[in-house]
Formats: sequence, structure tokens, C-alpha cells
Amino acid sequence: MDFRDLKYFEVIAEEGNLGRAAERLHRTQPALTKCIDRLEESLGSRLFEKDGRGMRLTAAGRILAKRSRQMALMVEETAREMQDYAGGLQGTVRLGCVPTVAEHLMPTVFRQLLQEAPGITVKLTVAMNANLMRGLHDGELDLVLSPMQETDADIVWEKVAQDTMVVMASADHPVFGAPCTLADLLDYKWMLPATMVSSRQWLDQTFERHGLPRPQVQIESNVLNAILPILETTQLLGFVSRLNLVAGKARVREVELAETQMARRLGLAYRQGGYLSPVALRVAAILRAHGKDLLPA
Repeated sequence: MDFRDLKYFEVIAEEGNLGRAAERLHRTQPALTKCIDRLEESLGSRLFEKDGRGMRLTAAGRILAKRSRQMALMVEETAREMQDYAGGLQGTVRLGCVPTVAEHLMPTVFRQLLQEAPGITVKLTVAMNANLMRGLHDGELDLVLSPMQETDADIVWEKVAQDTMVVMASADHPVFGAPCTLADLLDYKWMLPATMVSSRQWLDQTFERHGLPRPQVQIESNVLNAILPILETTQLLGFVSRLNLVAGKARVREVELAETQMARRLGLAYRQGGYLSPVALRVAAILRAHGKDLLPA
């Protein structure tokens, strides 16, 4: 198999259309057709089948797509490793983390890292968990720090910290007027992250386990660091990390209910067998050392 044919195959698979792939690769459609023919002849299997006006991968094609991504990552990581071998603690580390971690842990990490290696570059991606894990899988990120999801054998997780998610509201919210129960929280509307977020799923399931309907969500946001400012100035309830109280976020209070306290493990994730540069390894070591700073007293 020709490595260039594999690269072209990846783009054709992503686009599902020869015309779009040809435009993206600056090649003719007949040239890409010959590429597919060569691969199919070499492997003895059809890689694509017609899908309306486009094309989709066969079972064999899906296997090759997965393997070709792995090979592309291996080539890229080998080149990085050769460069890093001579360079020592320098270069670029691509780090992803959820907003809570970016705010409360990364300043400590970056302060120490830049003291040790002032010439390095960090590409920091702050996003939701699902997007971060997709970037890690695709080789766009070296390390991810987020709530642990140990469901993928290709990803290694190390617990480095923990926090607790709790219900919060503005300091003058009527929910604080008298002792309340879980059912009483349903008298108010909420601001919560999307349903794909694990903390939202946990909260919904908590109400369901107690035979109650799910909270009524008035604002749903995928920007988690927008939740606190909105809670401060509205009568909405939210579900956020208790670390925001520890850090002195002033105009919100915790609604103290045992049923709505979710202990959350924060982990460092990287690809099984993937290459980690000296800079990435140093970032991982600092995270392991300072993760305890996030542990509740």
C-alpha cells in the first residue's frame, strides 16, 4: 500500500463524496478513483459502496479508516519524537481541559512549567468533555484533564484530583427562605449544561430515582463558565462545582442537600501507547503533584 493512497483514502472517507474530496486534495476525481482501485486490489476488499449521490464505507473500509488514522498518528508522533530527542524540554504541548480545571488548576501548572521551560509553547483547548475526548482520539490533543470516563481501552486515565458538584443559586434566592427538600427544588427553573454532559445526566437521574420529574431547564448552555454570572443575577438554580465557592465567588450560595452532592473524579487522560513529548510528560508530572490542591479540605 502506498502511504499517499492512504492519506487520500482518509479524505474521501471523511467527505463521502469524490467531488468534495477532489477539491480538498486538489486532485482530479479519476485520480482518486484510481487510488481507491489500487487499495481495493491490494486488500482484496471493497472499501466503499454507493449512498445516494455519495459513497459510504463498507465494513472493510471502516477497518482501514481506523488503521490509517492510527498509522498517520504514528508517523506524526515519530517525527515529533525525533525532534524532541535533540531538543530537550522545549516544543509544543497540546492540552485540553474542562472550564473548572482551566480556572482552578491550570494557573499553578503554567506558573511552574514556564519557570522550568520558558521557551515552550502550550496550545490550550477549553471545552466540554465530549469534544476534548474526540480531540484526544484524533491526535489533536496530547493530554486531557476532565471528569474521568473509563470506557475506552485506547485511553489511559489517572486520577489527579476531585471536586463536588452542588446546586447553587444567587445569595438572595427565595430557595434559602426555609429548609427545602429535593422536591422543593422543582418549584424553580434551572440553568444547566447540555444533556450530553455527565453532571447534567447525574442530576436528572437523581430526581428520577426519587420518583420526581426532571428539573425544568430555562437556559441550556455549553459554555460552563457562563453559568455562575447568570445565576448571580437571576432566580435560576444551577449545578456547578463547589470549587467556585472555595475560590470566593461571592454572590452565589450552595443549596445544601445531601441528595444533590455529586463527587466527581478529575483525571489525566492520554492515548494508550501514544507518544508524549518531554514537555507533555512534565505537564503530566506537575498535574499529578498539584492535583491534590483541588481536593476539598
